[in-house]
Amino acid sequence: MASSAKRASSTALAPLQTAAWRRVERHPQPIEHWLDLERDQLFLWVPVMLGVGVSTWLWLPDPQAWTSMILALVAVALLALAADRGGRASRVLAIGCACVAIGMALIWTKAERVASPPLTKPSVVRFDARVERIEMLPPRDIVRLRLAPIRIIDRAGRRSAAALPAHLRVNLPIADMPRDLSRGAVVRMGARLVPPPPPSVPGAYDFARVAWFDGIGATGRGFGPIALITPGDASGGELRARLAMHVRAQVAGGPGAIAAALATGDQGAIPLDDAEAMRRAGLTHLLSVSGLHITAVVGIVMLIVLRLLSLSPWLALHWRLPLIAAGAGALAAIGYTILTGAEVPTVRSCVAALMVLLAVALGRAAMTLRLVATGAIIVLLCWPEALAGPSFQLSFAAVTAIIALHESPRVKAWFAARDEGWMPWLARQLGSLLLTGIVVEAALSPIALYHFHKAGLYGSLANIVAIPLTTFVVMPVEALALLFDLIGLGAPFWWVVEQALRLVLAIAHAIASAPGAVAALPAMPHGSFALMVIGGLWIALWRSTVRMIGLVPLTIGALWALMTPPPDLLVTADGRHLALRTDQGAVALLRDRAGDYTRMMLAENGGIDGEPALLSEQRAARCSRDLCLADRMIAGKRWRIIATRSAYFVPPDDLIAACREADIVVSERRLPRRCRPRWLRLDRPVLAQTGGIAITLTSGRVVTVLQSDDRHPWRVLAQPVQ
Repeated sequence: MASSAKRASSTALAPLQTAAWRRVERHPQPIEHWLDLERDQLFLWVPVMLGVGVSTWLWLPDPQAWTSMILALVAVALLALAADRGGRASRVLAIGCACVAIGMALIWTKAERVASPPLTKPSVVRFDARVERIEMLPPRDIVRLRLAPIRIIDRAGRRSAAALPAHLRVNLPIADMPRDLSRGAVVRMGARLVPPPPPSVPGAYDFARVAWFDGIGATGRGFGPIALITPGDASGGELRARLAMHVRAQVAGGPGAIAAALATGDQGAIPLDDAEAMRRAGLTHLLSVSGLHITAVVGIVMLIVLRLLSLSPWLALHWRLPLIAAGAGALAAIGYTILTGAEVPTVRSCVAALMVLLAVALGRAAMTLRLVATGAIIVLLCWPEALAGPSFQLSFAAVTAIIALHESPRVKAWFAARDEGWMPWLARQLGSLLLTGIVVEAALSPIALYHFHKAGLYGSLANIVAIPLTTFVVMPVEALALLFDLIGLGAPFWWVVEQALRLVLAIAHAIASAPGAVAALPAMPHGSFALMVIGGLWIALWRSTVRMIGLVPLTIGALWALMTPPPDLLVTADGRHLALRTDQGAVALLRDRAGDYTRMMLAENGGIDGEPALLSEQRAARCSRDLCLADRMIAGKRWRIIATRSAYFVPPDDLIAACREADIVVSERRLPRRCRPRWLRLDRPVLAQTGGIAITLTSGRVVTVLQSDDRHPWRVLAQPVQ
């Protein structure tokens, strides 16, 4: 009887259980439900996970850590697949871990594949070398050569097989450059070479890492006599140089140099003050050949081809003219990329343009986040090291921000086409440009602050005029000028180009000199930058309301960066240069004479926008020709810093006595053993182990460029020069 009652009860509940099960099927677990809603967005995270893998490899210190992490990721991916019960979460986890592992493997493989032993110590040598690249830098009165050494010439004139790195980068005074020097030539010259330097101080530019992936094993300055042994190929790369010279001959000064940069990618002739104004105004992207320039070239070529072919009714009826125009645009993009030197950013933009043209040919949407993600995957597969550079980050961040903004339903509704007069239409177009500029500046500012320690605040306003002017006036008219130069009628077009570029420069200088035009921050913590990147990507790539969670890491990262105190003391790796923060918030340099790069680098990493002061002129410092003694009061405590200013002999007893009264002693030489300051002794042996140093006196925090466990190949010196 009990069993029959149970059967009756279960029979009565069966419809209710079936209905409940259907509700569960319609509303699965929250994560599965969310992933199902975002299924179209999941592909966008593939390049992000590849990038996480590349970043992880750069962050972890040695092969043991890299191997352990890759194996752990593979294990998690396999476990996720084994636990898969038909849901989406386990597959997403498996693919994500696999992509991170692939990213680590890609950058590790690339680092080993390009391995070339760098120079291990400074050397002065005379050698024969083949010229691989020539870069003219007239504002600095130098020419930069990339060389492949062939043989060394000793003092007796005997030749021996080159015991130098496979590739060198050497600067020469322009006056010393042989006439008719071209790519492929063999030259005989002398040079003082040094290993590719690591960052001078924490947060500065890491040329050693960039040089490793570029195959450059030494850099230095050449000296005469310089002899041309074998002439090179006057074509190829010389076409670019001749075109740049032709453009500068038609348009003088800064506008001519910028016009040459737009045509050939050669920025070397741009005056330093104009380049700095463009940088401060947020217009630097106009100078480097990137997506904007490739797009303009492709658009101009497609428009011309389409208009010319449509003049024939037969062709218009029997051929797909848009497809032919797209093919012509693709050829133009490839040719322009080759002409401008085929640098990685230009190749990246060319790949993106070709993908857009392919989408047009297939009848798909031309610009989507999927297209951007595919381009990022291609770049990371070919050049994984590009992820660490500002060019990759800035370009993809800008494009992602623009597309994500205009794919938003609310923004689409705001700026959708409608029946209205030309005044409301113009107002909405200007509003769209302004909103886009603000969003792009918000996306790019953290990247600019992380890499350059500066960000322009009025860039969105400057770009409202500069981008349309460059895209729709300068580049099309410059193309017409070059075309009409073939018959000697290009002068009127060059006049238009000059006036338009003068307007761009006037805007740049006005914006750059405006009060508060530039925000300056000291070196940003890696963790704060990572949080801002994660938050920004989370907001841009998801579509549901969960995207708002990205505001949390974004806000935390921004506050962390803003609240990070600037260092009180910066010391370069050679001990020659020191920057001490003053009570007024400026930085004061140890040496009255320091190179422009050193002054700029120490000021930027100290978080100031402007010219640094001199320590010898500070009231709290006493300096002679050989020593400086400075006092700094922080939170009621007096810190005394002593630094040597020259390599001349200082009486040991006096120096030892001064050390006893100092908290920190800095010197480019080896100090006596009895020189024992109260806290830190930073002389040549110590700095050789630590590299550049940043010190925050309030917290006692010391950050060094070099770490003893860092085994990345560009940090490990390979073979000494014989």
